[in-house]
Amino acid sequence: MQPPVPFSASSPPAQRLAVTTGQRRLPKVWRRQPATVAARLGYLQPSEARPVCYMYDPPAGTAKDNCGFDYRDVQIADARSLPAPVSVDREGFALWDAPSALGRMDDLQAVTTTYYAECSALACAATGGASAIVFDHQVRKREPGRPPLTFGRHGDGSQPGGVGRVHNDYSDASGRRRLHLVLGDAERARRSTRYCIVNIWRSTQGPIVDTPLAVCDARSVSAHDLFSAEIRYPDRVGEVYLLTHAERHRWYYYPLMDRHEALVFKQYDSQVSGVARFTPHAAFDVPDIPADAPLRESIEVRCLVLFD
Repeated sequence: MQPPVPFSASSPPAQRLAVTTGQRRLPKVWRRQPATVAARLGYLQPSEARPVCYMYDPPAGTAKDNCGFDYRDVQIADARSLPAPVSVDREGFALWDAPSALGRMDDLQAVTTTYYAECSALACAATGGASAIVFDHQVRKREPGRPPLTFGRHGDGSQPGGVGRVHNDYSDASGRRRLHLVLGDAERARRSTRYCIVNIWRSTQGPIVDTPLAVCDARSVSAHDLFSAEIRYPDRVGEVYLLTHAERHRWYYYPLMDRHEALVFKQYDSQVSGVARFTPHAAFDVPDIPADAPLRESIEVRCLVLFD
């Protein structure tokens, strides 16, 4: 793999906007990605109960969610047009030019060897960390017919789609627990003075025309917006943050992300001040998407980054 390079406003236009898939250029109608879009995102509707969401079809008589969602039309700006570079520690996200040596992302063994090693190197480059351990990955495919975006899982939850509900993958509590789960060494965990968790998200099938990922500038998020929620899987229970709506939230996306590009964003940081700690995100449908536009396919990798 070539060394990863962060994108900036000074990057050449051809580098900043990918419009080809191999030797095949995207049809012009697919390339009309507006600089700012108004799209619908699913925020949490506040209630007294702790939110509980099932990532599979629950037993008969049990609601999939015990909470309501507040769907808002928000402005999502083109991050490629920002006048200055962004960083994982400040805004909470950054786009990197990071081609992978892996041709296909559906080979589990190749992903866990070749691609995990690439992502570990990228996570360190993006954060300044000393080392990184990839502990999880997820391949997602947008559902045919583009049904309304939810948490992106139906049936037994084994085939995830896009997640249209505003969330952060870790809460403060589950972020701390993840260190111990990944290291499996209480003494080493105790000696870790600072660590963080980042996601690395990329397309697996060429430029993303349909259902891109929006990220929220971490500086525009208040602790008062975050609500811990229980996420239930068939074999485990996790905890994430869901968010309530606030007008101050600033949303961005990278139009037409291609396979050589990787979006790195912060999901947890043990440092409690001076850096981005949480970066809420959600998938969204681009307005007036052509019916024949390719459905989004993507891979996301989660990395534990150690700074000492």
